[in-house]
Amino acid sequence: MIRSLSDVLAGRSLPLVAPGVFDGLSAQVVEQAGFGAIYASGGAISRSAGLPDLGLLSMTEVRDRVAQICAAVADTAVIADIDTGYGNALNVHRTVEEFVRIGVSALQLEDQVTPKKCGHYAGKDLISATEMQAKIHAAQAALDGARVSLIARTDAIAIDGLQAAIDRARRYQDAGADILFIEAPETVDHIERIAEALKGATLLLNMFEGGKTPRVPMPRLAELGYRIVIIPSDLQRAALHAMTRVAHEIVAHGDSHAVSDLLATFDQRDIVVRKPLWDNREQLAATHT
Repeated sequence: MIRSLSDVLAGRSLPLVAPGVFDGLSAQVVEQAGFGAIYASGGAISRSAGLPDLGLLSMTEVRDRVAQICAAVADTAVIADIDTGYGNALNVHRTVEEFVRIGVSALQLEDQVTPKKCGHYAGKDLISATEMQAKIHAAQAALDGARVSLIARTDAIAIDGLQAAIDRARRYQDAGADILFIEAPETVDHIERIAEALKGATLLLNMFEGGKTPRVPMPRLAELGYRIVIIPSDLQRAALHAMTRVAHEIVAHGDSHAVSDLLATFDQRDIVVRKPLWDNREQLAATHT
């Protein structure tokens, strides 16, 4: 059973870290590593389809992948990135209904124009704060009391500056957002000023290796009041790096022996996807035939 995000957050002294995943296998890796939440990253899902993070996938394509992620984990909160909601407020309403149905714990909605871009790319543009508030109202109406948290993200820092981003976050909280996410602060001072301005709100920070946002130790983020940290792309980038090295080794030498340290063992692979569980089910079924 998927846990609610509020239950996972309860009683924590340090921020909840949610690594980004993009399919059932990566979700199982994260769950088995012991994380309480995973982040179904829209960007990572797009790249797993061979496309850049430019809003090119449809709602149903992303929904179906997130459904696989939810089905693959046993007891982990799934934070789903629904980008802009795939259109206007009406599209947001249907999107939220669809994602709640598949069992997510939280939904992240952002204020870029459709189609959107990765929050750390240049050339982004925003809808008005008023339109985003209408989308948040639509999302809450679609939730209809479900225990699913709504995360409101603003990309305003890159376009209108830090204060505009803070002002938007306040408006989104007033509209009904449960968690506030100001994307791509570029300095520690930005991170601290956001926390001070939005004190008392549940804050989320996107902090990954090589991004625009500097790394801040978890105890310091806890002192500032940040409750959730997402790391959207590190696992996928690690997989990409390893796959590239192994592919080149096989092309050059016909096998991967020289880079076998990059490979999970045959048995490890099957354990991650719970093959022993299915073996037991097969044996049980055989006793009833």
